[in-house]
Amino acid sequence: MVVRLATALNVPLRQHNALLLAAGYAPLWQERDLAAPDLAQVREALSYMLTQQEPFPAVVVDPEWNLLQSNHGAARLVEFLVGPLAPDASVNLADALVAPDVLRPYLSNWPEVVRYFIRSVEADAAAYGDDAINALLDRLLRYDGVAALQKQDIVPAATSPVLPMHFRKGKVSLRLFTTIATLGTPHDITLQGLRVESFFPMDSETAAILRGWAAGNGADG
Repeated sequence: MVVRLATALNVPLRQHNALLLAAGYAPLWQERDLAAPDLAQVREALSYMLTQQEPFPAVVVDPEWNLLQSNHGAARLVEFLVGPLAPDASVNLADALVAPDVLRPYLSNWPEVVRYFIRSVEADAAAYGDDAINALLDRLLRYDGVAALQKQDIVPAATSPVLPMHFRKGKVSLRLFTTIATLGTPHDITLQGLRVESFFPMDSETAAILRGWAAGNGADG
C-alpha cells in the first residue's frame, strides 16, 4: 500500500524510501554515486548530450544546483564573464546566479531571471521536502535584494515567448534561453535529481559570438 500510494502521488524516490522506513519496511531505492560502475551508461549519455550541445553551453547539475559536468561552451561563457575556474573548484550555479558578485553584474535582466529561478527552487523544495534544497532556498533568499524582489506583485508584460538571460559585458551582448532535461525513468535517487540544462542563442548575434569563440576567435569585453 505504501508503494502504491507513493507511486500514485509521484512522491520523489528519497521520500518514497522515508515513507517505507516510517511504515517499518526497508528502503526500496538506492542512492549511488554518479561515478559508480553500474552508472557508466548514464554518464556516457550525459557526456553525449553535452557534446552535442557544442558550441553552445550545457551543464549537468544535481537538485541543489551543484555543477557536476559541463561542456566547453559553458566553460568559455563562464571564463568570458568571470574568468577561468580552477579545475577542482566547487561551483553552485544557484549561488552564482543569485549572489551579488558573480553573474549578477553581467545579467541585464537579473530581477526577472532570479524571480523566476527562486520560484523554481521553491517548487523543488515543496516537491522534494529535502533539507538540502530547503537550506539552498533559505541561503538564496538571504542574498541582498532577493527577498524583497519576491514580494513584488508587478510582473512585467512578456515581450518574447521565453524568458532570456541577457548577459552584457563591455561591447558584448549575449541573449540565451535554456531547456532542462531529466532522466525519464530513474530507479536511483541520484539519477532522479540530475538535470541537463542547455543554453541556446536567442538571436543570430549571440549564435555568431558563441561559434566564434569555439573557432578560437576571442571576444572583447
